[in-house]
Amino acid sequence: MHPTITRLQEIIAKGDETLIAEILAEDVRFQPPTYYKTWTGRAPVAAVLGHVSQVFTEFRYRRILGDGKDWALEFQCKVSDLDAVGVDLITLNDEGLIQDFEVVMRPYKTIGALRDAMNARVMTDERFLHFREALS
Repeated sequence: MHPTITRLQEIIAKGDETLIAEILAEDVRFQPPTYYKTWTGRAPVAAVLGHVSQVFTEFRYRRILGDGKDWALEFQCKVSDLDAVGVDLITLNDEGLIQDFEVVMRPYKTIGALRDAMNARVMTDERFLHFREALS
């Protein structure tokens, strides 16, 4: 397994958003499952992922598939009392950092709960006033 993918698992297990930035490319692109926009840049993506790590509970990776630069990490978790499964689709750059990070999830009801929880967090996080222009 690629060292960045191993490190991602370690960081997720710790739930420490300050560590995620170390494995993200400066111009990383993140596509969340909750809407069709892309977050771009290390600082805003790290902040979003930090909030996600606080919203998800009982998170664990079930299966990891990939080689080289392209990886698919299947996970399960809860959002409040709702179950979810999903896949993190990750592409690494030449330096081994995460360049593209897309999350697909189901069921629809859980994605709605995730969207609501994330919106509530973003509205009270002053960093997102600055990151608003990061949405492309």
